[in-house]
Amino acid sequence: MNSDSWHVPSKRLPTAWNAWRNNPGPPMVLYIPSDSLLHRLHPSTKIVGLALLLILTVAFQSPWYQLVILAGVLLLARSAGAFRNLRRILPLMITVLVFSVVSWSLFRRIGDPFWSFGLFTLSTESIRFGFAMGFRLEAMLVSGMVFVSCTKVEEFAYGLRAIGLPFAVSFALSLAFRLVPLFFTRIGTVVQAQQARGLDLKSGNVLQRARKYVPLLVPIFVYAIRDTDLLSMALESKGFGMRGRRTEYLAFPFVWRDYAILGLLVILNIAGWLMPVP
Repeated sequence: MNSDSWHVPSKRLPTAWNAWRNNPGPPMVLYIPSDSLLHRLHPSTKIVGLALLLILTVAFQSPWYQLVILAGVLLLARSAGAFRNLRRILPLMITVLVFSVVSWSLFRRIGDPFWSFGLFTLSTESIRFGFAMGFRLEAMLVSGMVFVSCTKVEEFAYGLRAIGLPFAVSFALSLAFRLVPLFFTRIGTVVQAQQARGLDLKSGNVLQRARKYVPLLVPIFVYAIRDTDLLSMALESKGFGMRGRRTEYLAFPFVWRDYAILGLLVILNIAGWLMPVP
């Protein structure tokens, strides 16, 4: 990785530093180690850039513009190597797209309908609007997945503090960033353990299979309570509530590419909001 994007606090720890940099973290963490341009951006640039990209998707109601934004975000995902994570949520993306197109097309009463049945109506304008909303949600999903694919939890916390958020708020947000995949990892551990003991979770209809998951709630919540207790003790032992100036183990310089990316996104947002709505 380029030296201008990372600052190693101590030259005596190159092995540990490289291990941290290349380690994707515990299971279910979506970060993908890479040396792409998006990975080398300053953490605050990624956070502000994600916000600007989401705002840009709201600027247009045309499905063609939304499709262009979605194509651009997919190119970013390709450059960051995030397709591996996108494949994991592909069923969700297809469901969101189909549900959005169908629901908005049937219930959005705009234009002259060419078909109607009770509460349901269809018009050319409503179908266009349905595709626009579907592509918008897809662009938002892909943007978020690109962000988590190229941003570690430590970088996310650093970026929030660099923006100006208090340490406690930054820590709480970054902790939620970490605990969600950890919670799903715990669920997978419990499910695999019970299946190893002979629990059959795949036979029966939908209601029968859902009922089989009810006994798993107890060990899952026990895991959650235990992890919370261990986390509170770890924070207390490290003086989380103490006052004073905090030092940073990581340091990320703000370089020309950060200014270029943010400037480009600001220009695109201004152009998008000032552009006449088709």
